[in-house]
Amino acid sequence: MSPAPGLRLVLASTSARRLELLRQIGVEPDDITAPDVDETVKPGELARDVVRRLATAKRESVTARVSNAVVLAADTVVACGRRVLQKADDEATARRYLEALSGRRHRVLTGVAVCSPHGDVRERVVSTVVTVKRLTAVEIAWYLDSGEWQDKAGGYAIQGRFAAFVKSVNGSYSNVIGLPLAETVALLEGLGYAVTRPG
Repeated sequence: MSPAPGLRLVLASTSARRLELLRQIGVEPDDITAPDVDETVKPGELARDVVRRLATAKRESVTARVSNAVVLAADTVVACGRRVLQKADDEATARRYLEALSGRRHRVLTGVAVCSPHGDVRERVVSTVVTVKRLTAVEIAWYLDSGEWQDKAGGYAIQGRFAAFVKSVNGSYSNVIGLPLAETVALLEGLGYAVTRPG
């Protein structure tokens, strides 16, 4: 049975991780629509501004193509100091990312944007601090060999092999995977899309 009788949910993302996270809490989107958005980071743009802008753009892109539905969009980046690490497109980029994250703390930020069928909009940016052990060349090569870095912000997946390198997580764990669940549920329920109520 749908957790939100009478309301359709459209996920404005083709991310398998976000879909898995929603299913983990019993939410099954009625549709998945890929947003048409240029995700290029603007020069000097801070991580918090990047995820807020892109989540909003993704929501607007999909909202323009669907009707009578709640639209959920999100964007995740890794911030290493002031440097924004988006998805690693190739192994060389993933290696540079891992070398930059080695032995230090970084932040994972996700912008979440939702919109009701009536145009009510709710947005939130969630930040989680992750501390990574100092990585050896052998450990980096071992991780790159897994292929898990592909299409991942910051070049890693915390739910995979990379967990062997994580010393601590301060904040939402699901945020590091790609969607802060508690905050997302609050946004959805604020628009009337019931997730946690029995029925």
